Amino acid sequence: MSIATSSDAQLGVSGLDDVLGGGLERSRCYLLEGSPGAGKTTIALQFLLAGAAANERCLYITLSETEDELRATATSHGWTLDGIDIYELVPPENLLDEDQQQSLLYSSDLELGETTKRIFEAFEARKPQRVVLDSLSEIRLLAQSSLRYRRQILALKHYFAKSGATVLLLDDLSADANDKTVHSIAHAVIRLDELSPEYGGERRRLRVLKYRGRRYRGGFHDFLIETGGVRVFPRLVSAEHKNRFERGLLTTDSNELNALLGGGVERGSSLLMLGPAGTGKSLLALTFIKTAIERGETAAMFVFDEEVGLLVQRALGLGIDLQKMVDDKKLVLEQVDAAELTPGEFSARVRQCVEVYSARTVVVDSLNGYQAAMPAEHALTLHMHELLQYLNRQGATTILTVAQHGLVGDMKAPVDITYLADTVILLRYFEAMGRVRRAISVVKKRMGEHENTIREYQIGGRGITLGEPLIGFQGILRGVPSLVGEAPLLKRENA
Repeated sequence: MSIATSSDAQLGVSGLDDVLGGGLERSRCYLLEGSPGAGKTTIALQFLLAGAAANERCLYITLSETEDELRATATSHGWTLDGIDIYELVPPENLLDEDQQQSLLYSSDLELGETTKRIFEAFEARKPQRVVLDSLSEIRLLAQSSLRYRRQILALKHYFAKSGATVLLLDDLSADANDKTVHSIAHAVIRLDELSPEYGGERRRLRVLKYRGRRYRGGFHDFLIETGGVRVFPRLVSAEHKNRFERGLLTTDSNELNALLGGGVERGSSLLMLGPAGTGKSLLALTFIKTAIERGETAAMFVFDEEVGLLVQRALGLGIDLQKMVDDKKLVLEQVDAAELTPGEFSARVRQCVEVYSARTVVVDSLNGYQAAMPAEHALTLHMHELLQYLNRQGATTILTVAQHGLVGDMKAPVDITYLADTVILLRYFEAMGRVRRAISVVKKRMGEHENTIREYQIGGRGITLGEPLIGFQGILRGVPSLVGEAPLLKRENA
């Protein structure tokens, strides 16, 4: 396998060169295919703009779109096509004459030969170093047979190869999607897909189907088309991101919570909080953020389910000023719209918080909302595995929340990642002495011992306050406990 070199032709598309292992080898033909609207023209223009910025001669040969349409597309992204030659290959005038449409007078052979001749003439007149040919579907229609089409593409490939040009061929897949004629000819093939979920915006992803002699990043990669061009989010591979850090025990400002956790939470580990709605999962996560910032660290919180303004207001009632933390650049607080988000974009946001803002505590609230952003639910576990492994290897402590269905008794979680998390905290409602109360317990901790008791906790002006272990009850986790002895905390409150 070859490796990327500084002589590779950069595409100018954020993230795509990373997927391709560095860029495009020069003097080769590449195929970019996808259905209409998938983003082929935008990527092609970015490819030529990157060449023009490097003082290379660039040529766009269009058989489908007009020059005005191409310039309008560029204008919508805030680009000017200065330094790029556009050759609009329209049919010869006699093709538009109804009297000349007879096959005996003007056959498809002549049409194909005339088209090829004019492509060569445009190339010879400009001697470009980068070429875009848009699109192959027009040539396929003129060829009328798979054999003639293949021979024509081979002829174009050999002609461009002799000149040393790097060529990007576009194909809109208007013919048979299973036609692999050009796949075997092209040096590399990039496929663009557009997905339409039942609700929310369209999702776009790409995949490199082949790249001769080059190690590339396989699998699907999410991408966006936004003002300014295409942005690709390479699939996160945690094994590529290893970082040395000093593992230690991170404590909170609650002695009872520290005791429950066996002293605290290990740096570079993940903490999962399970419980029904209203048990205080978000507020408990804010407690960890507060103590992290008090240690002098930076934290990040991604909020899926709650409006950020409401969360800020609720936190103030607990004595936690999130807005001040944001203003002091100690906290990155982001509202996430699950209907518009792609998993790749979310991973990119998390990476930015860790690598750019040096966040060492990352909260995802909640995985229920993150699951809604998945194109397929079964992929969530794989995404979370890579994301958690990446954060762990960067020395970041990750806090996740999952809302369970139901209030008491046998509750089920829509997302089961308890086996991925290093520590699992269980939050429960239970009924005692005519009141609805809350209980907290640690049911799993990979590193070190933890308290195996169940403690009651309350949410008030001082935040979340834990009481003594509830040793006088049994059946608390089922929601309806029975009194088997003394319960000091409850007895004290009702005295």
